[in-house]
Amino acid sequence: MPTTLPVPSPEAAQHSARLCEFIRHDITEHGGWISFARYMELALYAPGLGYYTAGAHKLGAAGDFVTAPELSPLFGRTMARQTAEIMASSAPHILELGAGSGKLAVDILGELERIGSLPDSYAILEVSADLRARQQSFIQERLPHLLERMHWLDALPERFSGAIVANEVLDALPVHLVHWRDSALTERGVAISDNGFGANNFIWQERAIDDAELLHAAQQIVVPDDYVSEICLAARGLINSLANCLERGTLLLIDYGFGAREFYHPQRSSGTLMCHYRHHAHDDPFYLPGLQDITAHVNFTAIAECGIDAGLELLGYTSQAFFLINCGITELMKDTSPENLRDYLPLSAQLQKLTSPAEMGELFKVMALAPPPALSHPPSSGQAQHSGVEGMANPLTGFVHGDMMRSL
Repeated sequence: MPTTLPVPSPEAAQHSARLCEFIRHDITEHGGWISFARYMELALYAPGLGYYTAGAHKLGAAGDFVTAPELSPLFGRTMARQTAEIMASSAPHILELGAGSGKLAVDILGELERIGSLPDSYAILEVSADLRARQQSFIQERLPHLLERMHWLDALPERFSGAIVANEVLDALPVHLVHWRDSALTERGVAISDNGFGANNFIWQERAIDDAELLHAAQQIVVPDDYVSEICLAARGLINSLANCLERGTLLLIDYGFGAREFYHPQRSSGTLMCHYRHHAHDDPFYLPGLQDITAHVNFTAIAECGIDAGLELLGYTSQAFFLINCGITELMKDTSPENLRDYLPLSAQLQKLTSPAEMGELFKVMALAPPPALSHPPSSGQAQHSGVEGMANPLTGFVHGDMMRSL
């Protein structure tokens, strides 16, 4: 257990203890062992107890980590330019997955209103009742006149046309841990220690892989001996579901990760699993379950392959830096005079963090997937097709420079 992390309040510690008991019961119910994917699912999403379903602050200075929308309004304003292009070629609707505090929605809508491209509707798919309430309150405070265009979903719609935005969603999906050793494959899961070791008694335990889909995926990956890494079957399920519902438009995925060659690089022999607690990063997922985020980098090659297998086209893949610059983030800086040091200097620092290779610029990637125009379904009722360009622009503005598809 990490010894240099902030100590939780008694109330927070009690909350974590309740979640630990819930997870221990689940392990017992499953014969004394669960996959790490199951553990991660419970730690993050157990009803009323998981990290994303309970009431603690996650984002910003009072939380555990900072996302691009929280870092700067420039991110959402720039994203608005790309969503406007997508809507002009499909339908005037936006669907955001996992909207966090609601900051990205506010910045996108504010910029779309400014350039005269407001969507008819902005839907948010949010699994956390607590975050949903925070989003509604924030949007009510910042854009009350646009609240009537907003609606919240418990599940993906059967059909959707327009722009789908998923910022830092894939990294929070549960992952399986696989160990390649001595030409054998095992799955690293979670059991309960019988000697009282550790504050919550959780220990690593490996078993033969009995999930056919996981075994097949692991057998396709070539890595050195004694190598541990992640396979995210949940991401495949999500992409398949999105492909099934997207009639016309584009899915934009923004997250940190790599292509498969870099993801499974020989030097990355311990995987990419990471935890975030009070702005400290560490690698112990058993530390205070329910109080910390647990993430893994995204294998964008697997995402692209899944999208293509599901009938989507890969429209673009590039770094966050290239995407934002292509979409005009530096042009937005011109809205603030350099002589206005109070406002300009913070924006300049934010731009640096969003685009610098040493910050978020290269680690974060942007991928665009869309249905082929010839195979696109006719728009559903209430989602009238705009006249004009058939299919999506190729390439989309965000991908005109900095193409990285060969790295997949």
